[in-house]
Amino acid sequence: MTSTDRPAPMRRRGLLKAGLAFTTTAAAATAAPAPAASAAPDTGSRAADAELSELEQRYGARLGVYARNARTGRTVSHRAGERFPMCSTFKAFAAAAVLRDHGGCAPLDRMVHYPPHDILPNSPRTEENLRTGMTVADLCAAAIQYSDNAAGNLLLRQLGGPEGLTRFFRSLGDEVSRLDRWEPELNTAVPGDLRDTTTPKAIGGSLERVTLGRALDGTDRERLVTWLKGNTTSAARFRAGLPREWVVADKTGTGAYATANDIGVAWTTRRTPVVLAVLSTKSTGDAPVAEALVAEAARIVARTLAPGE
Repeated sequence: MTSTDRPAPMRRRGLLKAGLAFTTTAAAATAAPAPAASAAPDTGSRAADAELSELEQRYGARLGVYARNARTGRTVSHRAGERFPMCSTFKAFAAAAVLRDHGGCAPLDRMVHYPPHDILPNSPRTEENLRTGMTVADLCAAAIQYSDNAAGNLLLRQLGGPEGLTRFFRSLGDEVSRLDRWEPELNTAVPGDLRDTTTPKAIGGSLERVTLGRALDGTDRERLVTWLKGNTTSAARFRAGLPREWVVADKTGTGAYATANDIGVAWTTRRTPVVLAVLSTKSTGDAPVAEALVAEAARIVARTLAPGE
């Protein structure tokens, strides 16, 4: 398990504000709009679904997968409409939201200074720069590449809190993904709790819009993808399961109940982009995180959607 993405011990802090937990009538929605029309399930996709079911049984986990070959439109789906805890995958979208709006409330070169009590466990970059502060751009990089918890919260401040990030999801056409709490409370991942959840299809579609679509302009999209390519927390997840020759841009998330996630875009050797969202969780709070489950799911997706690439 990657130490920078471990769920931090739960504690209160001055950053939390009363009433910031966001409740929405859209919370009960369980299906997200597809980013584009895709091909009907084929024999390979059905075989992949069977393999993913076998993985669930082997690891004693609930596994959700949505993946799409952006060139052919072929998809792999397994529990793609079920809700899973989002955990630190939200940080990729917090950075995307800041990028889209950086001409207004959060210029990327603006220095952000923060007091010592804002530093949380698993905040290596913000702790290192406590004396000098960090630019908004550097906070984005820290949140994505090191899953820096304090950086994630500081980005949420730029957006108006968790509610602001949920509004960003809605602006992408994602009526499912929702963020309700701050780090580290959002990692409790209690089964059945709708707070801070998404579905593989919803978050996969949103990720495709910000990395391959037109949700961001070209310069900002390239900057986001560059940060994602520099991620340091997925060596045992996507980067272990996908072919070594592929270029991977991703963001992990880890929480209680053995929640282990990875979302990203991978470019094959022929430069075909494949969007992947793999979310997993278990029913017992002290169960061990199974990063290999995420890696094996990614391996199945690659073999199904981009054979020979």
